[in-house]
Amino acid sequence: MEIKYKELGERIAKRRKVLNLTQDDVAEATGLSNNHISNIENNHSIPSIETLLKLCEALDITPDYLLLGIFRHTNDSLLSQINQKIKLCDEKKQELVDHFITWLVDEKL
Repeated sequence: MEIKYKELGERIAKRRKVLNLTQDDVAEATGLSNNHISNIENNHSIPSIETLLKLCEALDITPDYLLLGIFRHTNDSLLSQINQKIKLCDEKKQELVDHFITWLVDEKL
């Protein structure tokens, strides 16, 4: 298998956008510079293994997805994506999400 760094950068950018994060947000979460994040996303830099792992943690994604585009645990990934979106909500919106989920679970659809 060959690592396609252009696609790796595209997957990082896509995942970041799904989570509604800016490059600054990812830089802060990883301890990397905004410039470095941009260079990786635009295929101007190849991330080290340490950097890749920091990105995976910040983006709540697995290395196999970033490196190869393979989702291993789609249910876990979906739950993780939902969790990340909920974390972006203020307390009032989180309460609404809780009420909605409770309603959804109780409904006989």
